[in-house]
Amino acid sequence: MAFLEMASEEAAITMVNYYTPVTPHLRSQPIFIQYSNHRELKTDNLPNQARAQAALQAVSAVQSGNLALPGAPTNEGTMLPGQSPVLRIIIENLFYPVTLEVLHQIFSKFGTVLKIITFTKNNQFQALLQYADPLNAQYAKMALDGQNIYNACCTLRIDFSKLTSLNVKYNNDKSRDFTRLDLPTGDGHPSLESPMAAAFGAPGIISSPYAGAAGFAPAIGFPQATGLSVPGVPGALGPLALTSSAVTGRMAIPGAGGIPGNSVLLVTNLNPDLITPHGLFILFGVYGDVHRVKIMFNKKENALVQMADANQAQLAMNHLNGQRLYGKVLRATLSKHQAVQLPREGQEDQGLTKDFSNSPLHRFKKPGSKNFQNIFPPSATLHLSNIPPSVTMDDLKNLFTEAGCSVKAFKFFQKDRKMALIQLGSVEEAIQALIELHNHDLGENHHLRVSFSKSTI
Repeated sequence: MAFLEMASEEAAITMVNYYTPVTPHLRSQPIFIQYSNHRELKTDNLPNQARAQAALQAVSAVQSGNLALPGAPTNEGTMLPGQSPVLRIIIENLFYPVTLEVLHQIFSKFGTVLKIITFTKNNQFQALLQYADPLNAQYAKMALDGQNIYNACCTLRIDFSKLTSLNVKYNNDKSRDFTRLDLPTGDGHPSLESPMAAAFGAPGIISSPYAGAAGFAPAIGFPQATGLSVPGVPGALGPLALTSSAVTGRMAIPGAGGIPGNSVLLVTNLNPDLITPHGLFILFGVYGDVHRVKIMFNKKENALVQMADANQAQLAMNHLNGQRLYGKVLRATLSKHQAVQLPREGQEDQGLTKDFSNSPLHRFKKPGSKNFQNIFPPSATLHLSNIPPSVTMDDLKNLFTEAGCSVKAFKFFQKDRKMALIQLGSVEEAIQALIELHNHDLGENHHLRVSFSKSTI
């Protein structure tokens, strides 16, 4: 047992809420977290306390950019670690195939993954992976470099790339841009690269892809993980259940019970007093076309959201997991359900299940729509469009103020007064304003369109 004092009560609540639905594992052991009766910890200067302080100071130095990470180039004229959000990943001891989906599952635990490109070079399976934030790349490298994806094989070797951005042309099994759902598949689904194919027939390792799940230890884990967790990062990755589907690289994070390639998301830690199926439809609809929403009858802080396809589900999960909504930290994972079932006739539901498959509010039903190019993470600045000429800046400011928002800044687009930017007090305010005011009737047959913006005012 141990006590852990966080910087604030809010941080402690966030941590407990995060780990309640998904039990964390440290060196393959489940860790259970609950609140203590102690309001403050009294520490002494014993050697173990000194070591803990040194570890925390080292992590703080990395966060502030003052500490060079091992293995990263520091010569003058080369890129310093942390300046690039792109990691170069080499997989050694490739006894099981490692697919793009497997890499995405693992690296997503450290931040939003935007793009992945996989390839074979020098007879080694490699990948380039781009995070939304360079700090996430630092965290992932610190935690994962030298770890095994599967017990005793598939070792990760990670360096920072000199590239600062990846150019992905196709969404298929070799490359993926999770911010662009409209990319073509190119050559379709390529077969296994030769090193992977050879691994299947390697004597003494596995006789066939499905014969040997029991031949390896039954957990895909990180047994040699150190005891140091990076602040802000969900601790150890924990054991990932190895099933026959995992042999082909399709695996699920424990606790979520999700199915990779699934279009249904499990959304947890909602505020049951304020959340509605329509609210989830509007919010998740920023990242794809929502077909059905079901708030659980007996546990209204949980819901299922069915997107049009798996890419949209992944995109919504990447951007919305961990965001605050109505005072609670929303959690989104892939569900074990493949579809949301509508209630049977006569079955009590209280209007908690809704079918939106034919809704006129879908943003992505038109192929090649500009909405595909304007998908951004939640931000405090909202993009407003479809504003009629008679509506003034004060009208719009008042509309958002009446919705409970604090308006920090506003400006119309110079070239097109039908559009504007509005900056609110926080990201949480912006998320709630989007839910409430998207499609708001402004008169003159104009309904307000609201989305997140990458710009600031």
